[in-house]
Amino acid sequence: MEAIITATELADDLTGPNPPVLLDVRWQLTQPGAPSFDGRAAYTEGHLPGAVFVDLDRELASAPGGNGRHPLPDLAVFGAAMRRAGVSAGRPVVVYDGGLGWAAARAWWLLRWTGHPDVRVLDGGLPSWQGALSTDVITPVQGDFEPAPDAAGLLDADGAAVLARSGVLLDARAGERYRGEVEPIDRVGGHIPGAVSAPTAENVGPDGRFLPAAELQSRFKGLGAAQGTAVGVYCGSGVSAAHEVLALAVAGIPAALYVGSWSEWSADPSRPVAVGPDPQ
Repeated sequence: MEAIITATELADDLTGPNPPVLLDVRWQLTQPGAPSFDGRAAYTEGHLPGAVFVDLDRELASAPGGNGRHPLPDLAVFGAAMRRAGVSAGRPVVVYDGGLGWAAARAWWLLRWTGHPDVRVLDGGLPSWQGALSTDVITPVQGDFEPAPDAAGLLDADGAAVLARSGVLLDARAGERYRGEVEPIDRVGGHIPGAVSAPTAENVGPDGRFLPAAELQSRFKGLGAAQGTAVGVYCGSGVSAAHEVLALAVAGIPAALYVGSWSEWSADPSRPVAVGPDPQ
């Protein structure tokens, strides 16, 4: 199954016999002291026709705490939110955001991890859509999706530490955060010892769309990640890392997500921290 869909393909699917459920997951990382981005207001101003808004902070994550800034959502809350949005196991789902792709990828990863068989991300997000937008607030028919998590796709802090030594653990943050040169949010800068720097921004072109699968395969192979290798990804709080897991899926490489990511790891002073360009 493909992990992404183009706007042209989506337009065709929406007129087909089994049109996908559309989820609008517009969200932006809020820097300390800055006003919060209002995704629901952006949705109200205009969205893909038929799309339902999903709140990343409230429905795709639990409240910030010891497990990081965007820990896993309570499965009952997540399942109820998906059913309210019309998600059913027998109907495809397409997720989009404002173009960055991080929030859409978080929804994609959660749905895939909890067992939905057919979910894709709109490549390039809302800016790639050439059709008209709608301001209608949609109340879909209740879905029947029941989350059934797959433990194999998830890493905790201990699992991430082991994978950094036994397989490949990719750090999806910007290189300067990986090296510990700057840290605008978390307690301390640096990276998990053994992790390899792999900024998720390098998985897309200037238009925000994913690079071709062959280019992504080449990139990840150069970082030590290839088919048959145990691969995991983390970032600051498990959002941009989901985008990298999505890029790996486009390249045909399965990967696990460390949801707590650096916000969880760095909050515990007993965990080791590496700085500089060397993984170790």
